[in-house]
Amino acid sequence: MMCRADPAPEPGQTHNPDGADTVVTSLLEDSAEELYEQAPCGYVSTLMDGIIVKVNTTLLDWLGLDRSRVVGRMRFADLLTVGGKIYHETHFAPLLQMKGEISGIALDIKAAGGRMPVLVTSKVKTGKDGEPLLIRTTVFDARDRRAYERELLRGRKAAEEARRQSDADRVRLQEALAVLQQSLLPAELPAVPGLEAGSYYHTASPDLLGGDFYDLFPLAAGRWAFFLGDVCGKGPQAAAVTSLTRYTLRAAALHDPDPVTVLTTLNTVLHERYQSGEGRYCTAIFGVLEPAGSHVGVHLAAGGHPAALIQRAHGSTDCLRTPGGLLIGALPHAPFTTAHTRLRPGDTLLLYTDGLTEARTGPDRELYGEDALRAFITAQPPAGPQALITALKGLLASFDNGLDDDTALLALGVPAMPTAPGDEPRERTGGQHP
Repeated sequence: MMCRADPAPEPGQTHNPDGADTVVTSLLEDSAEELYEQAPCGYVSTLMDGIIVKVNTTLLDWLGLDRSRVVGRMRFADLLTVGGKIYHETHFAPLLQMKGEISGIALDIKAAGGRMPVLVTSKVKTGKDGEPLLIRTTVFDARDRRAYERELLRGRKAAEEARRQSDADRVRLQEALAVLQQSLLPAELPAVPGLEAGSYYHTASPDLLGGDFYDLFPLAAGRWAFFLGDVCGKGPQAAAVTSLTRYTLRAAALHDPDPVTVLTTLNTVLHERYQSGEGRYCTAIFGVLEPAGSHVGVHLAAGGHPAALIQRAHGSTDCLRTPGGLLIGALPHAPFTTAHTRLRPGDTLLLYTDGLTEARTGPDRELYGEDALRAFITAQPPAGPQALITALKGLLASFDNGLDDDTALLALGVPAMPTAPGDEPRERTGGQHP
Protein backbone atom coordinates (compact mmCIF):
# COMPACT_ATOMS: atom_id res chain seq x y z
CA MET A 1 0.00 0.00 0.00
CA MET A 2 1.43 3.40 -0.97
CA CYS A 3 1.32 6.44 1.30
CA ARG A 4 1.73 10.13 0.41
CA ALA A 5 4.35 11.92 2.45
CA ASP A 6 3.17 15.51 2.93
CA PRO A 7 5.88 18.14 3.39
CA ALA A 8 6.36 19.48 6.90
CA PRO A 9 4.80 22.93 7.47
CA GLU A 10 6.98 25.99 7.79
CA PRO A 11 7.46 27.36 11.33
CA GLY A 12 4.41 29.38 12.36
CA GLN A 13 2.26 27.83 9.63
CA THR A 14 -0.49 25.27 9.93
CA HIS A 15 -0.51 22.47 7.39
CA ASN A 16 -3.96 22.08 5.78
CA PRO A 17 -3.89 19.56 2.93
CA ASP A 18 -7.67 19.50 2.67
CA GLY A 19 -7.77 23.25 2.06
CA ALA A 20 -5.10 23.06 -0.69
CA ASP A 21 -6.97 20.29 -2.44
CA THR A 22 -10.15 22.37 -2.27
CA VAL A 23 -8.45 25.31 -4.02
CA VAL A 24 -7.06 23.09 -6.80
CA THR A 25 -10.44 21.43 -7.27
CA SER A 26 -12.19 24.78 -7.58
CA LEU A 27 -9.72 25.90 -10.23
CA LEU A 28 -10.44 22.80 -12.29
CA GLU A 29 -14.22 23.15 -12.13
CA ASP A 30 -14.70 24.68 -15.62
CA SER A 31 -17.97 24.31 -17.46
CA ALA A 32 -17.98 22.92 -20.99
CA GLU A 33 -19.22 26.28 -22.21
CA GLU A 34 -16.36 28.13 -20.56
CA LEU A 35 -13.83 25.67 -21.93
CA TYR A 36 -15.24 26.26 -25.42
CA GLU A 37 -15.53 30.04 -25.25
CA GLN A 38 -12.21 30.80 -23.53
CA ALA A 39 -10.10 28.11 -25.22
CA PRO A 40 -6.56 29.15 -26.23
CA CYS A 41 -7.55 28.58 -29.85
CA GLY A 42 -10.43 29.62 -32.06
CA TYR A 43 -13.41 27.33 -32.62
CA VAL A 44 -15.92 27.77 -35.42
CA SER A 45 -18.67 25.52 -36.78
CA THR A 46 -20.18 26.00 -40.23
CA LEU A 47 -22.78 24.42 -42.39
CA MET A 48 -21.59 22.55 -45.45
CA ASP A 49 -21.99 25.73 -47.53
CA GLY A 50 -19.63 27.58 -45.16
CA ILE A 51 -22.22 29.64 -43.22
CA ILE A 52 -20.98 30.11 -39.64
CA VAL A 53 -23.39 28.76 -37.05
CA LYS A 54 -21.18 28.82 -33.97
CA VAL A 55 -17.97 30.61 -33.00
CA ASN A 56 -16.11 30.99 -29.70
CA THR A 57 -15.10 34.18 -27.94
CA THR A 58 -11.38 33.63 -28.57
CA LEU A 59 -11.81 33.79 -32.34
CA LEU A 60 -14.21 36.75 -32.12
CA ASP A 61 -11.64 38.66 -30.04
CA TRP A 62 -8.98 37.99 -32.68
CA LEU A 63 -11.35 39.19 -35.42
CA GLY A 64 -12.60 42.17 -33.43
CA LEU A 65 -16.21 41.32 -34.36
CA ASP A 66 -19.45 40.86 -32.47
CA ARG A 67 -21.08 37.46 -32.51
CA SER A 68 -24.22 38.95 -34.07
CA ARG A 69 -22.23 40.10 -37.11
CA VAL A 70 -20.72 36.69 -37.65
CA VAL A 71 -23.15 33.89 -36.79
CA GLY A 72 -25.60 33.24 -39.61
CA ARG A 73 -24.23 36.18 -41.66
CA MET A 74 -20.70 35.25 -42.69
CA ARG A 75 -19.01 32.27 -44.22
CA PHE A 76 -15.71 30.93 -42.93
CA ALA A 77 -14.00 32.08 -46.13
CA ASP A 78 -15.14 35.66 -45.33
CA LEU A 79 -12.82 35.62 -42.32
CA LEU A 80 -9.78 35.06 -44.53
CA THR A 81 -7.58 37.48 -46.44
CA VAL A 82 -7.91 37.60 -50.23
CA GLY A 83 -5.09 35.14 -50.78
CA GLY A 84 -6.39 32.84 -48.05
CA LYS A 85 -9.91 32.97 -49.49
CA ILE A 86 -8.65 31.95 -52.93
CA TYR A 87 -6.65 29.07 -51.47
CA HIS A 88 -9.66 28.00 -49.37
CA GLU A 89 -11.94 27.85 -52.39
CA THR A 90 -9.48 26.19 -54.77
CA HIS A 91 -7.69 23.75 -52.45
CA PHE A 92 -8.90 23.68 -48.87
CA ALA A 93 -12.64 23.18 -49.42
CA PRO A 94 -12.30 20.60 -52.23
CA LEU A 95 -9.84 18.53 -50.20
CA LEU A 96 -12.07 18.71 -47.15
CA GLN A 97 -15.08 17.47 -49.11
CA MET A 98 -13.03 14.67 -50.61
CA LYS A 99 -11.20 13.50 -47.47
CA GLY A 100 -13.55 14.65 -44.71
CA GLU A 101 -10.64 16.06 -42.71
CA ILE A 102 -7.70 18.39 -43.30
CA SER A 103 -5.20 19.68 -40.76
CA GLY A 104 -2.36 22.13 -40.24
CA ILE A 105 -3.12 24.43 -43.19
CA ALA A 106 -1.42 27.82 -42.98
CA LEU A 107 -3.81 30.70 -43.75
CA ASP A 108 -4.21 34.36 -42.84
CA ILE A 109 -7.35 35.78 -41.22
CA LYS A 110 -8.51 39.42 -41.19
CA ALA A 111 -7.86 40.16 -37.52
CA ALA A 112 -8.61 43.39 -35.70
CA GLY A 113 -4.95 44.41 -35.81
CA GLY A 114 -4.42 43.42 -39.42
CA ARG A 115 -3.36 40.21 -41.11
CA MET A 116 -2.93 37.36 -38.63
CA PRO A 117 -1.28 34.05 -39.56
CA VAL A 118 -3.11 30.95 -38.33
CA LEU A 119 -3.05 27.18 -38.68
CA VAL A 120 -6.43 25.70 -39.56
CA THR A 121 -7.75 22.18 -38.97
CA SER A 122 -11.23 21.16 -40.16
CA LYS A 123 -13.26 17.98 -39.86
CA VAL A 124 -16.67 17.11 -41.31
CA LYS A 125 -19.32 15.86 -38.87
CA THR A 126 -21.55 13.22 -40.45
CA GLY A 127 -24.89 11.69 -39.51
CA LYS A 128 -25.59 8.05 -38.85
CA ASP A 129 -26.15 7.48 -42.55
CA GLY A 130 -22.81 9.11 -43.38
CA GLU A 131 -24.37 12.28 -44.71
CA PRO A 132 -22.19 15.37 -44.02
CA LEU A 133 -23.91 17.73 -41.59
CA LEU A 134 -21.41 20.22 -40.24
CA ILE A 135 -17.83 21.39 -40.49
CA ARG A 136 -15.94 21.90 -37.24
CA THR A 137 -12.82 24.02 -37.53
CA THR A 138 -10.02 24.81 -35.10
CA VAL A 139 -7.94 27.95 -35.63
CA PHE A 140 -4.53 28.23 -33.94
CA ASP A 141 -2.54 31.45 -33.54
CA ALA A 142 0.60 31.09 -35.69
CA ARG A 143 2.08 34.57 -35.24
CA ASP A 144 5.04 33.37 -33.20
CA ARG A 145 5.61 30.49 -35.57
CA ARG A 146 5.40 32.76 -38.62
CA ALA A 147 7.87 35.17 -37.02
CA TYR A 148 10.20 32.24 -36.32
CA GLU A 149 9.84 31.01 -39.90
CA ARG A 150 10.57 34.48 -41.26
CA GLU A 151 13.64 34.72 -39.05
CA LEU A 152 14.69 31.23 -40.11
CA LEU A 153 14.19 32.14 -43.76
CA ARG A 154 16.12 35.37 -43.28
CA GLY A 155 18.94 33.45 -41.62
CA ARG A 156 18.92 30.89 -44.42
CA LYS A 157 19.07 33.58 -47.06
CA ALA A 158 21.91 35.27 -45.19
CA ALA A 159 23.75 31.96 -44.98
CA GLU A 160 23.20 31.29 -48.68
CA GLU A 161 24.44 34.77 -49.55
CA ALA A 162 27.48 34.28 -47.32
CA ARG A 163 28.11 30.93 -49.00
CA ARG A 164 27.82 32.47 -52.46
CA GLN A 165 30.17 35.24 -51.43
CA SER A 166 32.57 32.71 -49.95
CA ASP A 167 32.46 30.63 -53.14
CA ALA A 168 33.09 33.74 -55.23
CA ASP A 169 35.98 34.77 -52.97
CA ARG A 170 37.41 31.27 -53.20
CA VAL A 171 37.22 31.34 -57.00
CA ARG A 172 38.99 34.70 -57.06
CA LEU A 173 41.61 33.37 -54.64
CA GLN A 174 42.15 30.25 -56.73
CA GLU A 175 42.53 32.36 -59.86
CA ALA A 176 45.07 34.60 -58.11
CA LEU A 177 46.96 31.58 -56.77
CA ALA A 178 46.97 29.97 -60.22
CA VAL A 179 48.45 33.12 -61.73
CA LEU A 180 51.07 33.33 -58.98
CA GLN A 181 51.85 29.63 -59.35
CA GLN A 182 52.39 30.08 -63.09
CA SER A 183 54.70 33.00 -62.41
CA LEU A 184 56.98 30.59 -60.57
CA LEU A 185 57.24 28.36 -63.65
CA PRO A 186 58.41 29.05 -67.19
CA ALA A 187 55.54 30.08 -69.45
CA GLU A 188 56.83 27.54 -71.97
CA LEU A 189 60.02 25.60 -72.44
CA PRO A 190 62.47 27.02 -74.98
CA ALA A 191 63.30 25.16 -78.18
CA VAL A 192 66.67 23.45 -77.77
CA PRO A 193 68.52 22.48 -81.00
CA GLY A 194 68.79 18.72 -81.26
CA LEU A 195 66.65 18.14 -78.18
CA GLU A 196 62.99 17.66 -77.26
CA ALA A 197 61.51 18.80 -73.96
CA GLY A 198 58.23 18.38 -72.13
CA SER A 199 56.94 19.46 -68.74
CA TYR A 200 53.85 19.29 -66.57
CA TYR A 201 52.77 20.69 -63.21
CA HIS A 202 49.97 19.05 -61.25
CA THR A 203 48.40 21.11 -58.46
CA ALA A 204 47.08 18.93 -55.66
CA SER A 205 44.99 21.75 -54.15
CA PRO A 206 43.87 24.94 -55.93
CA ASP A 207 43.68 26.63 -52.53
CA LEU A 208 47.39 26.29 -51.73
CA LEU A 209 50.54 27.46 -53.44
CA GLY A 210 52.93 24.61 -54.07
CA GLY A 211 56.70 24.71 -53.81
CA ASP A 212 57.66 22.61 -56.82
CA PHE A 213 59.66 24.27 -59.61
CA TYR A 214 61.58 23.58 -62.81
CA ASP A 215 63.31 25.46 -65.61
CA LEU A 216 65.34 25.07 -68.81
CA PHE A 217 67.51 27.90 -70.12
CA PRO A 218 70.57 28.51 -72.35
CA LEU A 219 74.19 28.89 -71.25
CA ALA A 220 77.24 29.96 -73.20
CA ALA A 221 78.92 27.81 -75.87
CA GLY A 222 75.73 26.01 -76.96
CA ARG A 223 75.14 24.42 -73.58
CA TRP A 224 71.82 24.39 -71.72
CA ALA A 225 71.01 24.26 -68.02
CA PHE A 226 68.01 22.62 -66.37
CA PHE A 227 66.78 22.17 -62.84
CA LEU A 228 63.82 20.76 -60.95
CA GLY A 229 63.11 20.81 -57.23
CA ASP A 230 60.70 20.98 -54.34
CA VAL A 231 60.60 23.56 -51.53
CA CYS A 232 59.53 22.34 -48.10
CA GLY A 233 56.01 23.50 -47.21
CA LYS A 234 53.18 25.26 -49.00
CA GLY A 235 51.62 28.68 -49.14
CA PRO A 236 53.01 32.19 -49.64
CA GLN A 237 56.20 31.55 -47.65
CA ALA A 238 57.00 28.48 -49.73
CA ALA A 239 56.30 30.51 -52.88
CA ALA A 240 58.76 33.17 -51.70
CA VAL A 241 61.43 30.50 -51.19
CA THR A 242 60.65 29.06 -54.62
CA SER A 243 61.11 32.45 -56.25
CA LEU A 244 64.41 32.98 -54.43
CA THR A 245 65.58 29.47 -55.35
CA ARG A 246 64.83 29.87 -59.06
CA TYR A 247 66.53 33.27 -59.20
CA THR A 248 69.61 31.97 -57.34
CA LEU A 249 69.96 28.88 -59.54
CA ARG A 250 69.74 30.91 -62.73
CA ALA A 251 72.17 33.56 -61.51
CA ALA A 252 74.66 31.03 -60.16
CA ALA A 253 74.54 29.01 -63.39
CA LEU A 254 75.36 32.05 -65.51
CA HIS A 255 78.35 32.76 -63.27
CA ASP A 256 79.65 29.16 -63.03
CA PRO A 257 77.48 26.33 -64.44
CA ASP A 258 79.26 23.53 -62.59
CA PRO A 259 76.34 21.66 -60.95
CA VAL A 260 78.02 21.24 -57.56
CA THR A 261 79.01 24.90 -57.49
CA VAL A 262 75.46 25.99 -58.37
CA LEU A 263 73.88 23.88 -55.62
CA THR A 264 76.52 25.01 -53.12
CA THR A 265 75.66 28.62 -53.88
CA LEU A 266 71.96 27.91 -53.40
CA ASN A 267 72.68 26.13 -50.11
CA THR A 268 74.61 29.16 -48.84
CA VAL A 269 71.88 31.59 -49.85
CA LEU A 270 69.03 29.61 -48.25
CA HIS A 271 70.91 28.84 -45.06
CA GLU A 272 72.04 32.42 -44.50
CA ARG A 273 68.62 33.85 -45.42
CA TYR A 274 66.53 31.66 -43.12
CA GLN A 275 68.85 30.50 -40.34
CA SER A 276 67.56 33.13 -37.88
CA GLY A 277 63.92 32.04 -38.17
CA GLU A 278 62.06 28.96 -39.30
CA GLY A 279 64.40 27.00 -41.54
CA ARG A 280 63.55 26.77 -45.21
CA TYR A 281 64.90 23.87 -47.23
CA CYS A 282 64.48 22.37 -50.65
CA THR A 283 65.51 19.40 -52.72
CA ALA A 284 66.78 19.95 -56.24
CA ILE A 285 68.53 18.50 -59.28
CA PHE A 286 70.62 20.86 -61.38
CA GLY A 287 72.25 19.77 -64.61
CA VAL A 288 73.98 20.89 -67.79
CA LEU A 289 73.29 19.57 -71.30
CA GLU A 290 76.17 19.48 -73.80
CA PRO A 291 75.13 18.53 -77.35
CA ALA A 292 77.89 16.54 -79.08
CA GLY A 293 77.05 15.12 -82.48
CA SER A 294 74.42 12.41 -82.25
CA HIS A 295 74.21 12.44 -78.49
CA VAL A 296 73.82 14.90 -75.62
CA GLY A 297 76.05 14.77 -72.58
CA VAL A 298 74.37 15.20 -69.20
CA HIS A 299 76.23 16.37 -66.10
CA LEU A 300 74.08 16.87 -63.02
CA ALA A 301 74.17 17.13 -59.24
CA ALA A 302 71.42 16.61 -56.68
CA GLY A 303 70.68 17.38 -53.07
CA GLY A 304 68.08 15.26 -51.29
CA HIS A 305 66.05 14.75 -54.46
CA PRO A 306 64.62 11.54 -56.00
CA ALA A 307 66.91 10.01 -58.61
CA ALA A 308 66.40 10.94 -62.26
CA LEU A 309 65.21 8.17 -64.60
CA ILE A 310 66.23 7.52 -68.21
CA GLN A 311 63.91 5.78 -70.64
CA ARG A 312 66.27 4.22 -73.13
CA ALA A 313 65.46 3.86 -76.81
CA HIS A 314 65.70 0.06 -76.60
CA GLY A 315 63.00 -0.07 -73.88
CA SER A 316 64.83 -0.32 -70.57
CA THR A 317 64.74 2.28 -67.79
CA ASP A 318 67.92 3.37 -66.03
CA CYS A 319 68.13 5.12 -62.69
CA LEU A 320 70.62 7.97 -62.51
CA ARG A 321 71.29 7.84 -58.79
CA THR A 322 72.96 10.60 -56.78
CA PRO A 323 73.33 9.14 -53.26
CA GLY A 324 74.52 11.24 -50.37
CA GLY A 325 73.25 14.64 -51.44
CA LEU A 326 71.69 16.46 -48.47
CA LEU A 327 68.75 18.82 -48.21
CA ILE A 328 69.67 22.20 -49.60
CA GLY A 329 69.72 24.95 -46.97
CA ALA A 330 69.67 22.67 -43.92
CA LEU A 331 73.38 22.94 -43.08
CA PRO A 332 75.98 25.64 -43.70
CA HIS A 333 78.08 23.17 -45.68
CA ALA A 334 76.43 20.30 -47.51
CA PRO A 335 77.78 17.59 -49.85
CA PHE A 336 76.22 17.12 -53.26
CA THR A 337 76.48 14.07 -55.51
CA THR A 338 77.09 14.25 -59.23
CA ALA A 339 76.29 11.91 -62.08
CA HIS A 340 77.10 11.78 -65.81
CA THR A 341 75.37 10.09 -68.70
CA ARG A 342 74.74 10.40 -72.42
CA LEU A 343 71.38 10.71 -74.09
CA ARG A 344 71.36 9.05 -77.48
CA PRO A 345 68.61 9.19 -80.10
CA GLY A 346 65.36 7.91 -78.58
CA ASP A 347 66.53 8.33 -74.95
CA THR A 348 64.51 10.47 -72.55
CA LEU A 349 65.67 11.86 -69.18
CA LEU A 350 62.87 12.30 -66.62
CA LEU A 351 63.01 14.49 -63.51
CA TYR A 352 60.10 14.51 -61.08
CA THR A 353 59.15 15.64 -57.58
CA ASP A 354 58.10 13.24 -54.83
CA GLY A 355 54.40 14.06 -55.10
CA LEU A 356 54.37 11.36 -57.79
CA THR A 357 56.08 8.57 -55.87
CA GLU A 358 54.38 9.42 -52.56
CA ALA A 359 50.88 9.13 -53.97
CA ARG A 360 48.62 6.72 -52.07
CA THR A 361 47.19 3.78 -53.98
CA GLY A 362 44.93 0.81 -53.39
CA PRO A 363 42.58 0.06 -50.49
CA ASP A 364 45.48 0.18 -48.02
CA ARG A 365 46.68 3.54 -49.40
CA GLU A 366 50.22 2.33 -49.89
CA LEU A 367 52.91 4.60 -51.34
CA TYR A 368 53.22 4.30 -55.10
CA GLY A 369 57.02 4.26 -54.84
CA GLU A 370 60.01 4.54 -57.15
CA ASP A 371 59.96 0.87 -58.19
CA ALA A 372 56.38 1.17 -59.47
CA LEU A 373 57.25 4.36 -61.34
CA ARG A 374 60.24 2.72 -62.97
CA ALA A 375 58.11 -0.26 -64.01
CA PHE A 376 55.47 2.11 -65.42
CA ILE A 377 58.03 3.97 -67.54
CA THR A 378 59.53 0.70 -68.79
CA ALA A 379 56.05 -0.36 -69.93
CA GLN A 380 55.69 2.79 -72.07
CA PRO A 381 56.94 2.77 -75.65
CA PRO A 382 60.02 5.04 -76.00
CA ALA A 383 58.33 7.79 -78.04
CA GLY A 384 60.02 10.89 -76.65
CA PRO A 385 59.47 13.41 -73.84
CA GLN A 386 55.99 14.58 -74.83
CA ALA A 387 54.63 11.04 -75.04
CA LEU A 388 56.16 10.17 -71.68
CA ILE A 389 54.69 13.32 -70.06
CA THR A 390 51.26 12.46 -71.49
CA ALA A 391 51.47 8.95 -70.03
CA LEU A 392 52.49 10.31 -66.63
CA LYS A 393 49.62 12.83 -66.67
CA GLY A 394 47.25 9.90 -67.07
CA LEU A 395 48.98 8.10 -64.20
CA LEU A 396 48.58 11.14 -61.94
CA ALA A 397 44.90 11.40 -62.85
CA SER A 398 44.40 7.74 -61.91
CA PHE A 399 45.52 8.43 -58.34
CA ASP A 400 42.48 10.68 -57.80
CA ASN A 401 42.32 11.68 -54.10
CA GLY A 402 45.42 9.63 -53.35
CA LEU A 403 47.56 12.46 -54.72
CA ASP A 404 48.18 14.74 -51.74
CA ASP A 405 51.13 16.79 -52.96
CA ASP A 406 51.97 18.87 -56.01
CA THR A 407 53.99 17.17 -58.73
CA ALA A 408 56.38 18.69 -61.25
CA LEU A 409 57.65 16.76 -64.27
CA LEU A 410 60.46 17.68 -66.68
CA ALA A 411 61.44 15.37 -69.54
CA LEU A 412 64.40 15.95 -71.88
CA GLY A 413 65.27 13.69 -74.80
CA VAL A 414 67.08 13.30 -78.09
CA PRO A 415 64.79 12.72 -81.09
CA ALA A 416 64.85 9.14 -82.29
CA MET A 417 66.70 8.31 -85.48
CA PRO A 418 68.30 5.23 -86.99
CA THR A 419 71.28 4.22 -84.91
CA ALA A 420 74.51 4.99 -86.76
CA PRO A 421 77.17 2.24 -86.92
CA GLY A 422 80.00 2.65 -84.47
CA ASP A 423 78.11 4.57 -81.80
CA GLU A 424 79.94 4.63 -78.51
CA PRO A 425 78.43 2.47 -75.75
CA ARG A 426 76.20 4.17 -73.24
CA GLU A 427 77.88 5.09 -69.96
CA ARG A 428 76.93 6.45 -66.59
CA THR A 429 79.31 7.40 -63.79
CA GLY A 430 78.92 9.13 -60.48
CA GLY A 431 81.12 10.87 -57.95
CA GLN A 432 81.00 12.47 -54.51
CA HIS A 433 81.92 16.13 -53.95
CA PRO A 434 82.17 17.70 -50.56
